[in-house]
Amino acid sequence: MRRTFILAFAAPVALIAFAAMTATAATPAADPAKAANLAAQPAGLYEVEPTHTSVHWRLDHSGLSTYTARFDKISGTINFNPQNPSASSADISIDATSVNTGLPKFDAEIAKQVFKAEANPTITFKSTKLTPVSATTGTMTGDLTVAGVTKPVTLNVTYNTGRKSPFRGVQNVGFSATGSIKRSEWGMNNWINFGIGDQVDLIIETEFLKKD
Repeated sequence: MRRTFILAFAAPVALIAFAAMTATAATPAADPAKAANLAAQPAGLYEVEPTHTSVHWRLDHSGLSTYTARFDKISGTINFNPQNPSASSADISIDATSVNTGLPKFDAEIAKQVFKAEANPTITFKSTKLTPVSATTGTMTGDLTVAGVTKPVTLNVTYNTGRKSPFRGVQNVGFSATGSIKRSEWGMNNWINFGIGDQVDLIIETEFLKKD
């Protein structure tokens, strides 16, 4: 068996994912301009803008390097409520066959062996809780389903900014998120006995366009 390296996951979206946080006296101060921008955004349903959305994952490759790859096909929506962040939610889907390492044959191997994409073609993240940390940051917990297994995961989310898209003429909001999982908890044990890392770090950048 060849000593292939890696695995991963990703989520979106959780990825994918987002957060709109309002400040309280007990939380850290945020950039006033960014907080004001957030407060000015319209609430409602927003959908993933795939051209400017990415879900990257990385893990240790036997101490030699940190192997990094991404998913290319991400979709989903957020119910965005800047005035009541805890009422916001996210529902993100990733095509498990869209894993991209830059090596098409290896991509197919990962999709089949790691993500079990033939039986489970979609990776999903559905938020269950949003907790503000500051006016523009928070944590989003949700159910992540990969390779047919569903477990909770928590992402650290930052609101970046929002504006009307000059190209599409609709409101556009952007978020960054990070998190990590132990892939073995989702039954993805491939190549761990060769020294390939169990912990997978997630790096998510995403934009959403207002739908209604």
